[in-house]
Amino acid sequence: MADTEFAINSENSTRSSLRESIIEHFFIGELLKALWNKRTTQVEVLKPQVDDAGYDIVIDCNRNPKSDTSIPCYIQLKSAFVGSKTAKVSLSKKLTSKPHWCVIWVFFDPKFTLKSFLCFGTATGQASSDIAKLKPTKHSKGDAKGNKAVRPGHFDVSKGKFVEIDSISDVIDKLFPTA
Repeated sequence: MADTEFAINSENSTRSSLRESIIEHFFIGELLKALWNKRTTQVEVLKPQVDDAGYDIVIDCNRNPKSDTSIPCYIQLKSAFVGSKTAKVSLSKKLTSKPHWCVIWVFFDPKFTLKSFLCFGTATGQASSDIAKLKPTKHSKGDAKGNKAVRPGHFDVSKGKFVEIDSISDVIDKLFPTA
């Protein structure tokens, strides 16, 4: 591994919270820009004060000009480099209690360009009953004997359970139908 590649990987692991925050802001910015270009301007982006509800943002969007009905979507964001070998993410059970929810897994390049998206949840067509079939998440660190305890209220979702979505415009169409 080249020294620069090692430095980039090291920085990504030690500053992962900052990286996730940057991706979240880029995602919201790209989503709002695409909604604007689709002539949708009735949009609210909400962020919980405390990170314990299972979601990172709520986007409340009205894409139907003939109706005053908006669709709030509770979104948990995950992120990974394009080409990442990560095969699963953890999903909070609290998120699944919301009526319209999803996990959006954002893939980005080294310059933080958003490249593609994977989505999972009721907002993208999966049934809530699918959650019961998921394996519980285990803690990443084991106890003194190496046993990893189950992380209460969290489930692993494999990459294969997600719906592939190529563009932010397609994410909008999936999460916020016009009808």
